Amino acid sequence: MRHGKQFNHLSRKAGHRKALLTNLAQSLILHKRIQTTLPKAKALRAFVEPLITKAKQDSTHSRRLVFSYFQHKAPVKELFDEVVHKVGDRPGGYTRIIRLENRPGDNAACCLIELVDYNTCLVKGEDKKTRRTRRAGTKKQATKPVEEGRSTVAPKAAAKEEAAVGEEVAKAKQKKDEKAAGEATASAKKKAPEAAEKTPEVAVKMPAEKKTAAEAATAGEKEVKKEEKATKAPTAKEKEKDKDK
Repeated sequence: MRHGKQFNHLSRKAGHRKALLTNLAQSLILHKRIQTTLPKAKALRAFVEPLITKAKQDSTHSRRLVFSYFQHKAPVKELFDEVVHKVGDRPGGYTRIIRLENRPGDNAACCLIELVDYNTCLVKGEDKKTRRTRRAGTKKQATKPVEEGRSTVAPKAAAKEEAAVGEEVAKAKQKKDEKAAGEATASAKKKAPEAAEKTPEVAVKMPAEKKTAAEAATAGEKEVKKEEKATKAPTAKEKEKDKDK
């Protein structure tokens, strides 16, 4: 009879139970978080926490003691080299058990057991996500603000990201416009001396063309006058001048 015995045998004999807890402890040290049933997690917590306490004193004796439980070098090295430096300041309570939903097959109580200092979400103080329920009434109304908070947080983050992207695009466009304006001013400066060189030639040519046109007009008028004089009949004065000659 087991009167007053609070030890859980896990429905296994001593050798099988010891091998089970050893394998679970190795997985917990290597992966920092495992999922198992609730009775196994409680038994594992009582099995692995004394080993972590022993590992705080890094000596050959303590390493051999821990190796006698694990029977494997990899978890021993991980425990003494990394895990102890992370949880060394903690006086105890190195693991945390988080209950999950019951297993669908046999309705067994499942849970998540993890090393406390390796859960970054809880270490930083971030709130856990609340589960949604379909129950009507006051509970549903109580969960509405949480859901609204979720819906408002995501759009705010998305709006911030969009604003940042919009600012980057605007800066890129501004830089492109500045480059284009600089190129335009440079090309205008290059064209300005060429235009200045060409304008004097045009100014010189225009008066010359005007002069040639005026000279041609005067020459034509003189020829027309000569022809008119030749065709006109000689007057009496002209006849007297010819006689005197």
